[in-house]
Amino acid sequence: MPGLIEQFADWLDTERAVSDLTVRAYEQDVNQYIEYLASRGILAPDKADSEAVISFLTSLAEFGLAPSSIRRKISSIRAFYRFVAMESPGRPDPTTAVVMPKMWRRVPRSLTVPEIESLVAQPDTAKPLGIRDKAMLEFTYATGMRVSEVTGFLKRSLNLEIKTARCMGKGSKERIVPVGEIALRWIGRYIDEVRPELLKGRGEDVLFLNWRGKPLSRVGFWKILKGHARSADIEHKVTPHVLRHSFATHLLEGGAGLREVQVLLGHENIATTQIYTKTDMEYLRSVIIEHHPRGKVRTG
Repeated sequence: MPGLIEQFADWLDTERAVSDLTVRAYEQDVNQYIEYLASRGILAPDKADSEAVISFLTSLAEFGLAPSSIRRKISSIRAFYRFVAMESPGRPDPTTAVVMPKMWRRVPRSLTVPEIESLVAQPDTAKPLGIRDKAMLEFTYATGMRVSEVTGFLKRSLNLEIKTARCMGKGSKERIVPVGEIALRWIGRYIDEVRPELLKGRGEDVLFLNWRGKPLSRVGFWKILKGHARSADIEHKVTPHVLRHSFATHLLEGGAGLREVQVLLGHENIATTQIYTKTDMEYLRSVIIEHHPRGKVRTG
């Protein structure tokens, strides 16, 4: 399969004369599509039917991927099957029956990467609560957690040594999420410099606290987010769930597989309690580092 995709990329470059950026985008899209097929037990793209293609695209829509990104992925897959047909005449093209469902035009909006960058830059980190806000926004975007999961997150559930967060989700479903380097850096500052001052010696295991040293409420989180979104001149409505959609969307746009994103989000079809081996966790961490825009500290 890697050889076929490499040939497809060469065909795009030499026969279709598309830009290097488009070649990389199409190659990434097709890799993502083939990974999805494999997760469904379809080990060769010529074995896929239109239902499999539509299922892949619908899954992307359910994760909040923008219609423009979905249209590009359709173009990528159609180009791939045109290439396959040239190499092996007579092979069926499952994209011929693909029609854009209306639901794809109603996907929840996510922020762009520049909007995220602007949003997380708003807290005044010269002030204690600014450090808290910065850590909280970075953590939410880095993990894709729901607002209830963030506001209820316990300090003891953060493992700074192996860089993971143990999250209790809906229906007491537990999952472990790798945390990116940038978020960890700010959480470390918050824990060391700010949280003890907010607690003033009191015992409280919830990680994110308000100025009184009490657990931050969902309403409090929303108000903080709303204020920073306004400061960032983001015109449309920004809610905590928009950050979750942005997390999933940016991973998918970066080429992460659907299965990995499902695991990271704690989607409904994931088992109630997930126990990861070291290899599994290292792989999921590599997904975050490679595909999340703020998964690692960039130099230069």
